[in-house]
Amino acid sequence: MRKLAFATAAAAVLWTGAAVAQTKWNLPSGYPASNPHTENLMAFAEDVKKATGGKLEITVHPNASLFKVPEIKKAVQTGQAQMGELLMSLLENEDPIFGADVVPFLASSWDAADKLWKASRPLIEKKLAAQDLKVLYAVAWPPQGLYAKKDINTLEDMKGLRFRAYNPGTSRIAELVGAVPTTIQAAEVPQAAATGVMNSFISSGSTGYDSRIWESLTHFYDIQAWLPKNVIFVNTRSFNGLDKATQDAVLKAAATAETRGWKMMREKTDWYVAQLKERGMKTGAPSPELAAGFRKLGETLTADWLKKAGAEGEQVVAAYKKM
Repeated sequence: MRKLAFATAAAAVLWTGAAVAQTKWNLPSGYPASNPHTENLMAFAEDVKKATGGKLEITVHPNASLFKVPEIKKAVQTGQAQMGELLMSLLENEDPIFGADVVPFLASSWDAADKLWKASRPLIEKKLAAQDLKVLYAVAWPPQGLYAKKDINTLEDMKGLRFRAYNPGTSRIAELVGAVPTTIQAAEVPQAAATGVMNSFISSGSTGYDSRIWESLTHFYDIQAWLPKNVIFVNTRSFNGLDKATQDAVLKAAATAETRGWKMMREKTDWYVAQLKERGMKTGAPSPELAAGFRKLGETLTADWLKKAGAEGEQVVAAYKKM
């Protein structure tokens, strides 16, 4: 009788273990494990695991270790990965709406960026849903500054620089200031800067810190051009394959991750710039001439974007300005 009871208990444990680990997902990301975006993904995965009692386990793959950044969206669409994280503006060539958050000086503060996300989210969700992708949440990067290897006092000083271009907007900036655009993804920044493939770019203090940019470049100008967002999405078929309780757990964890992620990034903004300064970089506000040049550039780029985005772009901007 004792043997029978033991065997029954052992079988129950094995059955429970199999049930707990029945679904495993992969979530590729393009950023280092120490980046707050990635830390937030890890926390999201842990929240899902706890909420589902281990029924759904999500493995985060940082620093483009599973798929290169340009491959992530297709990998999730085709089911090679169930979830993914991507800088939303990388999709701007597909549809201008994906570039709303990188229109220079349209939304250049945390509160403004949050409003712009709320204004653009319904359209973005609709467009990605048509591609079998369900938006879970998005988190902004800190305000973008200008990195360079020399003093930049006016836009004319950028002429001829090898400028990192990672989306249509940054390519257009290079064109307008006479710089040479070079396509470089986030994981490639350290090597590109070290080898001289690029000697200037616009990005956040976070990117500069992650890539140890002080080893190659010398200046950071806090121009606060825009706050780009990473969007986290899931393959619709994979999500629909979950039971209702697990779906609810994922959505709840996503809402928590969005709130947590914005808070993390907002709190670290000044810290990142301070780290650049401590490591010998010249940091500070742009000169009045450079700031004026970027504002004028922003007007040109906003007009360009609205022309491309058409009625949908006008709809997003109008909704944003009403908030």
